Amino acid sequence: MHKSYVLRQGRFTDAQKKAYESLAEQFVIPFSDNKLDFQKIFGSGNLTMEIGFGAGLATAQIAQANPDKNYLGIEVHRPGIGRLLWEIQNRGLTNIRIIEHDAAELAEKMLSPASLDAIHIFFPDPWPKKRHHKRRLIQRPFTQTLANCLKPHGYLYMVTDWENYAEFALEELKSTPSLQNAYETYAPPQLWRPRTRFEEKGLAKDHVIRELYFVKKS
Repeated sequence: MHKSYVLRQGRFTDAQKKAYESLAEQFVIPFSDNKLDFQKIFGSGNLTMEIGFGAGLATAQIAQANPDKNYLGIEVHRPGIGRLLWEIQNRGLTNIRIIEHDAAELAEKMLSPASLDAIHIFFPDPWPKKRHHKRRLIQRPFTQTLANCLKPHGYLYMVTDWENYAEFALEELKSTPSLQNAYETYAPPQLWRPRTRFEEKGLAKDHVIRELYFVKKS
């Protein structure tokens, strides 16, 4: 199973640390080999999984704008988890849970088939060097694993500012049998998605933002 990340030691601020220590028990689900029962965790409602939420600001904004929907955030960097926990507390959110683990293993072990309505992947690590392309998150067979987790007509929505990764991911998603592109090639900007910090950085370097939106075939 390929790892799509390298654990970097980001600065863990006092506020993030405090939020992590006081809120993790309530909002962070421990990794296990057991399938998650989302009915038990959230009750009813549409469920979106976001892989690699970074500092979690976009996650919190989307969850706040959609209180009737539920969100599962996957992240391995603890400062980012602490930041999202701080946002959850600050905004009074009840519709987010977090798992601090590698997405590939988590999808295999903890997610039942057809358990998700949507998957969001905003600005994943592009691994620009050719020798590192094998570490990219969005590639087969993992794209099929993700597709298996989606309900029929559920969607996978990826955004990147790396042209080469956008082209690579487009081909990988097009070659995933149970997914279908909702657009001819790249998707138009989805206006409900807030801008992320990575996006601001990419735009500052004149990178073009590419959006990919694929739907699970029925």
